[in-house]
Amino acid sequence: MAGGSAADLAPTAAVKIFSAGIAGCVADLVTFPLDTAKVRLQVQGESKDLPKGQKATYRGVFGTIITIVRAEGPRNLYNGLLAGLHRQMCFASVRIGLYDTMKLLYAHGAENPGLGTRLLAGSTTGAMTVAFAQPTDVVKVRFQAQAHQPENGSVKRYSSTTDAYRTIARVEGLRGLWKGCLLNIARNAIVNCSELVTYDIIKEQILKNKLMTDNMPCHFTAAFAAGFCTTVVASPVDVVKTRFMNSVPGQYGGGTNCALTMLFKEGPSAFYKGFMPSFLRLGSWNIVMFVSYEQIQRASFPLAQKNVVIC
Repeated sequence: MAGGSAADLAPTAAVKIFSAGIAGCVADLVTFPLDTAKVRLQVQGESKDLPKGQKATYRGVFGTIITIVRAEGPRNLYNGLLAGLHRQMCFASVRIGLYDTMKLLYAHGAENPGLGTRLLAGSTTGAMTVAFAQPTDVVKVRFQAQAHQPENGSVKRYSSTTDAYRTIARVEGLRGLWKGCLLNIARNAIVNCSELVTYDIIKEQILKNKLMTDNMPCHFTAAFAAGFCTTVVASPVDVVKTRFMNSVPGQYGGGTNCALTMLFKEGPSAFYKGFMPSFLRLGSWNIVMFVSYEQIQRASFPLAQKNVVIC
């Protein structure tokens, strides 16, 4: 990312990839309950309209979390965590860890690349991750969406993460594991541009204007702003992506059909379902991830240097 002294500008792509993957996992561990609440709110109302006078099962961020804890137990807030960690090791490591490399590539080594170059780099790394890591996202979403309440007759859709991968591949074929791939490419490209470019530019301006030094308060401020911008821009495609990934075969004719069904059945506000948990999750996720990323990167780089010298 932008800024830093000469000593800070040397981490290799391998160090950045490793740091981003670990930082993404740390952020997921901290914010996963918020992500689960977001998914439950996003899929609520897709199957059928609520009877007149009946209140929605999930209401608000913390109301959703409390409902899940009371009805299913606190462990269900972390449904799909393993798939989530698989996802971060694939997604975060590439989309974040390779961002600076792609930015320099498109800028042909220029020190101050323009906004278009940054957006192109963010779109590229965001789309790249989906090509090989989509199954981890499908499994994570389905685990988070399933409500396990034996007393009400509901049963778990999948018994374990491995079972989910196998069952989806067996029942829906390999296409099932890559369900919503195009939607996720669009969503990931938007998120990456909003998240990384916003963080990059804000951090660069903070350092350029000497408002802060390249430390945790600077990283916190830039990450918080990036989280808010990303939530506003990416929420509509994120909701459609979640709905489509969680759907049973034949429920929607495609991503466009899913979006149109939401629009005509639930209205435009459906595209911002789960906005607050999305913001709380993305804001806190960005803060934890970027602060962790910067610190892990700095701690890892001297070790990498020593290993090179020893070799």
